[in-house]
Amino acid sequence: MKIDRLLGITIYLLNHGRVNAKVFTERFEVSIRTIQRDIDTLCRAGIPIVSTCGTNGGYEIIDSFKMDRQVAGQIDYSFIITALQGLASAYENPMIKATLEKMVSLSPNQNSKAHLFLDFSVLKEGQETHRQLKILEKAILSRQIISFKYTDAEDRTSTPKVEPIALTYKWYAWYLLAFSPKKDDYRMYKLIRMENIYLTNQMGTHTHESTDILLKQWEFKDTRNYIDIRILCKAETKIRAIEYLNGVVESQKQNGDFILRLHLPENEQLWFGSLLSLGNSVEIIEPESLKIRLCQKCSGILHLYKNL
Repeated sequence: MKIDRLLGITIYLLNHGRVNAKVFTERFEVSIRTIQRDIDTLCRAGIPIVSTCGTNGGYEIIDSFKMDRQVAGQIDYSFIITALQGLASAYENPMIKATLEKMVSLSPNQNSKAHLFLDFSVLKEGQETHRQLKILEKAILSRQIISFKYTDAEDRTSTPKVEPIALTYKWYAWYLLAFSPKKDDYRMYKLIRMENIYLTNQMGTHTHESTDILLKQWEFKDTRNYIDIRILCKAETKIRAIEYLNGVVESQKQNGDFILRLHLPENEQLWFGSLLSLGNSVEIIEPESLKIRLCQKCSGILHLYKNL
């Protein structure tokens, strides 16, 4: 365990620069004193770690140091190959396949049987999404400003001009993180709502923080309105209701019927469509506004087929 921790500390320092000791205590679940002893051990082993005091202090390895030895083992390569195979199933890029081939050839035991498989082919979402991803990837690499027509969740349309920063798959869809010079802030755009994407002749000039920091910051910028929902579900629909709506069972009756509690974005259509698909197997307890919304939608559907 200590050897693994020492190696982990070294690699983390190489990847992240100056790191506060508290980060290591949380990452490896040991005390500050243990981390200090580990740093001393690494220094005695010849790894040039320096410490800095103050608010922004911590440990770091001098820039001239490099790890020349092979530190990845069979398990490490297994995880890398599995991750690359999953990425290749989600996004068609010859460079990904080339990297995968390299990792397979470097693996210490190429004949070992994998026990974990990731199939993200559902992320492709059709040829149009694939085409959009290609355009956006090119714009990100070249730092070109793009323009497109965008329709938000309220059906309002606009034509943003932004510098694309990164592509991410979350909330069951592809999103683009971009910087808006007009707003002087970062925005997240859902790819399925983007149309007529094209590259302009303008280049992005804003200096950005690292992409992982920007994405983490955006997680706390979810400005969507959420509502709390309680529904009564019949016993036979339990698995479907939990799977489709991702709720929490609040209570259950003797006959198996149960109350499901949900906390969902008010204007998102995915969960509302899932709720409709459950039909009379579920009954909304609250809020009243959702009952009215559901009745209006059902009345509209019935009106459409009134001549049957």
